[in-house]
Amino acid sequence: MTSSCLTAALVALAAGRAEAAEVPGQDKAATAETDTQRTADPGAIVVTGTRIQRLNYKAAAPILSVSARDIAAQAPVNIEEVLNRLPQIAPDSQQNYQDSDGRQRIKLRNLGFERTLTLVDGKRLGTMNGADANMIPVALVQRVDVLTGGASAVYGSDAVAGVVNFILKHDFEGVQLNANYGFYNHNNRETVTTRAARDYGFPVPRGMTTDGGRGDFSLTAGHGFFNGALQLVGFVDYRWSDRVPNVARDFAACGLTDADPKDPGCSASSYSKNGTIVVQGGPAKGKTFVNNPDGSGTFVPYGTGPGLAANRYEQTELQRRDRRINAGGFATLTLSPALELYADLLWYQDRSYRVSPPVAYSYSAFDDSKDKPYVISCDNPFLTASQATTLCGADAGRADVTIPLDVKYRLALPQQEEQYTRNGFRLSAGVRGEIAQGWRYDVGTVYAYNRSTYVADSYSDPARLRRALDVVLVNGTPTCRAKRDGIDEACVPFNAFKAGNSDVAAYHYMANRMDGRFYSSTSLTDVLATLQGDLGRYGIVSPFARQSVAVALGAEFRRDTFKDWADARFRMVSGGSDRFLSQHVWEGNVEVQAPLVEDKLYVKQLRLDAGYRVSKYSGIGGGFKTWKLEAIYAPVSDISFRASINKAERAPTVIEISQAKRISYAREVMNDICAPTPALDPADKSKTIYTPPKASLEMCHAQGVPDNMYGSKDLLCPEEGCTLRYGALSVEPEDAITKSFGVVLTPSLLPGLSLSVDRWMIQINNAIGFNYGSFFMQRCLEIKSDFYCSKIVRNPDGTLSSPLTGSPSRGFVDAGTTNFYTSISRGIDFQAQLAHGIGKIGKIDVSFAGTLMTFAGGQEASTLPRSNCVGYMNCQLMPRWTHGLRTGFTTRDGHFSVSFNWRYVGSLTNSRNSGRPELGWEAGKERKTFYRIAPQNYFDLWTGVTVAKRLTLSLAINNLFDKSPPILPYAYDVGLSRSNTLPQRYDALGRNIVFSTGLKF
Repeated sequence: MTSSCLTAALVALAAGRAEAAEVPGQDKAATAETDTQRTADPGAIVVTGTRIQRLNYKAAAPILSVSARDIAAQAPVNIEEVLNRLPQIAPDSQQNYQDSDGRQRIKLRNLGFERTLTLVDGKRLGTMNGADANMIPVALVQRVDVLTGGASAVYGSDAVAGVVNFILKHDFEGVQLNANYGFYNHNNRETVTTRAARDYGFPVPRGMTTDGGRGDFSLTAGHGFFNGALQLVGFVDYRWSDRVPNVARDFAACGLTDADPKDPGCSASSYSKNGTIVVQGGPAKGKTFVNNPDGSGTFVPYGTGPGLAANRYEQTELQRRDRRINAGGFATLTLSPALELYADLLWYQDRSYRVSPPVAYSYSAFDDSKDKPYVISCDNPFLTASQATTLCGADAGRADVTIPLDVKYRLALPQQEEQYTRNGFRLSAGVRGEIAQGWRYDVGTVYAYNRSTYVADSYSDPARLRRALDVVLVNGTPTCRAKRDGIDEACVPFNAFKAGNSDVAAYHYMANRMDGRFYSSTSLTDVLATLQGDLGRYGIVSPFARQSVAVALGAEFRRDTFKDWADARFRMVSGGSDRFLSQHVWEGNVEVQAPLVEDKLYVKQLRLDAGYRVSKYSGIGGGFKTWKLEAIYAPVSDISFRASINKAERAPTVIEISQAKRISYAREVMNDICAPTPALDPADKSKTIYTPPKASLEMCHAQGVPDNMYGSKDLLCPEEGCTLRYGALSVEPEDAITKSFGVVLTPSLLPGLSLSVDRWMIQINNAIGFNYGSFFMQRCLEIKSDFYCSKIVRNPDGTLSSPLTGSPSRGFVDAGTTNFYTSISRGIDFQAQLAHGIGKIGKIDVSFAGTLMTFAGGQEASTLPRSNCVGYMNCQLMPRWTHGLRTGFTTRDGHFSVSFNWRYVGSLTNSRNSGRPELGWEAGKERKTFYRIAPQNYFDLWTGVTVAKRLTLSLAINNLFDKSPPILPYAYDVGLSRSNTLPQRYDALGRNIVFSTGLKF
């Protein structure tokens, strides 16, 4: 690495995919400056953080760069895996996130993907709502630049936390084939989860398992024609991953509940695989039965044990089944120095699958039937004599006596698949060139379109299930009464009183063999023009500097759209209405780079940079101004000091505006803080007990709960959840002041050594955020602020359940997007690299990158104290310290390389044990168990060989020692995971073994 590197060190993340175009161990420093030095054509330069493209440019803001070689050494199936190991980026493992649609969006400093701008060759990837970084071809990434801090003055809104810029290889020459296949290997052991699952009668995994196969095949071809005047590159890439369910891992054998922290139980579903019958009339009124799993035709009480309650999250995915194709190409035609035409196309199609069981749903699961129990007659031919007597008593066998009841049945049929299909493209085209000496222009456009299709699983129609349960004998054959009477000729009777029912025809009838479909699409139209020039020819140069002042002028127009729509089946189940949202912005900006002093005593370099942008948005009825000031000072070539300050601003996206202002209703499963708290009876886990409400009588009374309803079970949310009201909030732009200062050391006495330290500070004012009703409920309990408690709007009887139709004015919790007070993120980045030759043997290289978080949190109201969530898992998932350290060796001829990587993730503690009231701590209410995750260490091994300079072979073993992830019963509350751990932060699937090969012609 040269003394001109931007941030000194690369994060070398060992784990291996060898790329035929790269000789393992070849020293390729990945910095913007180094690459610009090698580029002959200034028009092809891509510099992150500025629109001014100059050779030998040193950035005044900290930029971490990851090279193609570092990427190849990870064996990544997608770009997500490359980014997740960078300490600057909050891990976001979409393939392990059960509720994901599969898009990969990047979150710098854990400040949200809306505040991180993703670029490809310096231009936007797509809309903030629809961009998918996984459409970027891994094999054609030249480097990835990660810029910390606001960059709105250069790139416009959204660049609040920083910028991630993917610079692609547009001059690829030849034909290259890459193949990459890997799988996971884990030894399932006895854990607290397996013990709980066994107590409930659920099967548990034991011993060594190998699963989760993943692969990636790519073909890339490129060639220059007419002496390089025309450059064409094309690629196609196919990726896949196989499904891994929760029950395949010891820590996720069942979804742990946190009701008894000392002895966690399993989250059980009343939708039994043998059928659950909830009796609501007759002699057995109020009792809940399960069809006897032994098939004897009797009832047994509902509870835990083999064949009774179902394992609620057994089929939830730790890794989803996925199939993806990426394709595209680049074209550059140089007609003259003044005229160069360029066009880039990225295209993708992705199908991701999530399974769910085929279920006969409770009548209460649907608003239009929630007060209409199912009914059977006491002569129902599916009832055995024992069952009929239990339900009807002395009236068993009578056709004129009916019993109201509820049915909850998880049928013994193959799992259904919900399908997420996403396809889209990004087209970038334009013209650039030199219009006069020292002046260059670039006029281009980006059009990005993404479409998502969600195919829901089949839902049982309550009206059809009602008819399927009402059965009579016709010529000795059980027949739907509705069919006998000519009301519904298609009706198929359903035997809800048979254990292990696998009647496909009955299920298809009640589910109507229809899958609801939900569609959404986003588009970005971005037209931008840049004119940059060197003012030296006009004499605008410092008398103490060699380089003259440079300037860039820009104008930009962007239009974002979002559209969603659904078929009637989906709307029947999920409600909602179609939307079309749009906003546009006009912007103008200017940048100046002013070298003040160069090559003087004690001043090797002194430069000031400045930028200013004006933005006017249609969606917010106004605009804002952003700016930047940066400086770099190098007393000698061995040391540089740098500093920057930016005023960044972000307009709410079209989705955020809609979430804040568009009224709609939905449901969320939550615990009403004024209702009793359900818990398992420690003495008999088949029973549920109720502990006092979490909120005080005074707090609940202030919310409008009648005194006689405090602690009443009538306040418990229905099984399908309490009501949420979206759209009763307001949202405005947020602004941020970001600062950074640091030092870069490249001592000439120690060639090959590079060190950097950068302090960065980001404060976002009027921060935009989205939260569900449970957030406001919990914050009301913990902070007792009217800002939160006012979002709880109760019915006169204190309940929080209302119909989703008819625009209810009470009986809900507000949710959606609004402005909060302040978000803050601060820390220090440390980077280092050392390359050292060992005579004729080869060389060793050591790379290090670490981040010390000093503040992550904010201030939710002016009357509240700031909350620093660093190191607290249920506040921010940001450890105080994370790092990666790689040591590698490469032979002198470059034919063999090996590297060993150490990844460290610092400890995390539950904020209830923080001792800080602003984080929700209360004396005497600290957690006694599962309150701390210890520091985690992971080790990775990679080795690669090159054969005949064309063929490369490599082996990577990530998580070499098969370290199990930490178990956390409340992982969903912390990281939206149903797997009792945090797969976005920790290696969840075990040891990952990857074989790779590359062949280039």
